[in-house]
Amino acid sequence: MELWILFAAFTLLMLIGTPIAFCLGVASFATVLYMGLPPMVVFQRLNSGMSVFSLLAIPFFIYSGDLMVRGGIAQRIVAFAASLVGHVRGGLGQVNIVTATLFGGISGSAVAEAAAVGGLMIPQMKARGYGADYAVNVTSMAALIALLLPPSHNMIIYSISAGGKISIADLFTAGVVPGLLLAGALMVTAYLVARKRGYPTERFPGFAMVGQLFAIAIPGLLLIAIIFGGVRSGVFTATESSCIAVVYALLVTVLVYRQMSWADFVHATMGAVRTTAMVLLIIGTAAAFSWLMAFLRVPATLVAWMQTISDNPIIILLLLNVIMLLLGTFMDMGPTIIITTPIFLPIVQAYGIDPVHFGVIMILNYGIGLNTPPVGGVQFVACAVGKITVWEAMRSIWPFYGAGVVVLLLVTYIPALSLWLPSVFR
Repeated sequence: MELWILFAAFTLLMLIGTPIAFCLGVASFATVLYMGLPPMVVFQRLNSGMSVFSLLAIPFFIYSGDLMVRGGIAQRIVAFAASLVGHVRGGLGQVNIVTATLFGGISGSAVAEAAAVGGLMIPQMKARGYGADYAVNVTSMAALIALLLPPSHNMIIYSISAGGKISIADLFTAGVVPGLLLAGALMVTAYLVARKRGYPTERFPGFAMVGQLFAIAIPGLLLIAIIFGGVRSGVFTATESSCIAVVYALLVTVLVYRQMSWADFVHATMGAVRTTAMVLLIIGTAAAFSWLMAFLRVPATLVAWMQTISDNPIIILLLLNVIMLLLGTFMDMGPTIIITTPIFLPIVQAYGIDPVHFGVIMILNYGIGLNTPPVGGVQFVACAVGKITVWEAMRSIWPFYGAGVVVLLLVTYIPALSLWLPSVFR
């Protein structure tokens, strides 16, 4: 009966449009009251869920990404990407994807990337004869690359949700090859769709101009090396690297590019504060919700149930992929990771699946969900920038979905794609 109250209250509140943090908190509180436990338990779990030092990395990485967008770094990355791949069929679509890949190594946020890159690229693509749906679909799917590349905020959330026992450095490294694979698959898809629709190419500016634009973009691109190299080498932790990223972003945007105004600085700071408050509240209430599920033996029950279905890891991974894809369509990514990690991780570990490998699978699954109605945050942002409805985008997004699902299956069933690079650095 306790489980019925927990999940029924959560589902009902979510269906009537209650913010996800309150869905989790109220459902946990109602269940604790029914069980006769002290209500203080919920607040204790909420506090312990938020009081994790590693969580500081999330707002600081968000802050640094926002500073870079407002300080001109994103524009210079776009110009460099355009010089590299603009001459390929569907040139601006290819530029969009390469820019997303480069910027993903700076922002770590799919929504921030869709807003930043989309704001720069979608108007240009529409002005040069590209369909608005094509521009939006390329932008929204390419934004998912940021989820896999360091400094992915969701990798940090997954590590914390797993009890802090999974190395963030290993997760950052594990996402690099899948992220590049997704970028390559989307570039092929964008080329094929652009060729079918007869979209134009851009003029190749020459190698001298490519070199010049690369030199201009170097200060921004260096942050990728600082974050990845510093965390991977052990010079500083993920949390420390996020603080360094903020300081570096301020130095570059104020002293090098000199494009950061006081109003931009205040806006970026306030945005980071709001995001931090929202993320921490969700994480705190989700911690109470997850504790109740563990207390009621939900993970153990699911492990036993899945063992009755099959003892083949291939079948189990396929089943989990289907479940996660479905969950991603109606729940936001961060809370879903926090809620499901304590449930799914014991299952995959019981079948001998590496938790780092599974983390990449989970991130990619829920990332595709960010681009799927009814709760597709990335798609909503891209459609808003492109000034089209979600349903207009959905009619032609299927080739890009197909590319994402193919990469998901490759990452799921070829563990070396995720685990090879971390093994090189050990």
